[in-house]
Amino acid sequence: MSINYTAILKIIGILFLGALGALIFNVFLLPYLLTNPSFENYQFVKDFKQGKIFVNKTEQVYIQESTSVENAIKRVKDSVVTILSPNLVLSSGLIATSDGSIVTLASVIGTSGNVKVFFQGEAVSFKVVTVDYKNNLALIKIDKNNLQTVGFASAGNPQLGQKVFLVAPTSAKQDNWFANEGIVRQINPEAIKTTMVEKSVAGGAPLFNSAGELVGLGFIDKEGNISTIPIDKIKNLLGL
Repeated sequence: MSINYTAILKIIGILFLGALGALIFNVFLLPYLLTNPSFENYQFVKDFKQGKIFVNKTEQVYIQESTSVENAIKRVKDSVVTILSPNLVLSSGLIATSDGSIVTLASVIGTSGNVKVFFQGEAVSFKVVTVDYKNNLALIKIDKNNLQTVGFASAGNPQLGQKVFLVAPTSAKQDNWFANEGIVRQINPEAIKTTMVEKSVAGGAPLFNSAGELVGLGFIDKEGNISTIPIDKIKNLLGL
């Protein structure tokens, strides 16, 4: 039985050209179509940006998760305040109610409450409502209304191995931010430990899931990783 090498080479060539064409489309042509204003009214481009068209199943998962996390970060950022200590250490707090209640770490407020609070980059006056040193939580109040808040994750959330995210400002003006992601590596009643490693500015920063729901407030544990005070302790502080 003779082997038709010409036919085999043709098949290999067709497969190679097909793969090359797909690569060129994904790497060069598709990004150009999505970013060039000249093509923004084309239905294909609209559908792709809205998540209706995907390159493959792997790309579908990536695009959906990426878009979800980006939207969650935008929502959570609007609910974060910056707290500046007398020795210029930056921390964060989370707006818990639309009328100005903010939850943060007791270690951030300190015993004297001699800190500055910044909302949308501007210093605002505040009062300390309560401090729970046992659970390292504090509740303060600013004189603002109609503030953006985030939802709380339900009981049993997050799960072991679940992805969680953190966002916090790196300046009092809140003109620069950082984000991080990790997974839940250990859960106990006192704290939820993650795989994230961050600087001290992560203290009091909100940790949330891909839906933008709060799972806790971040602090740096003895191992240098980000851990979070569970959401049920925060709810107890708020009387929920």
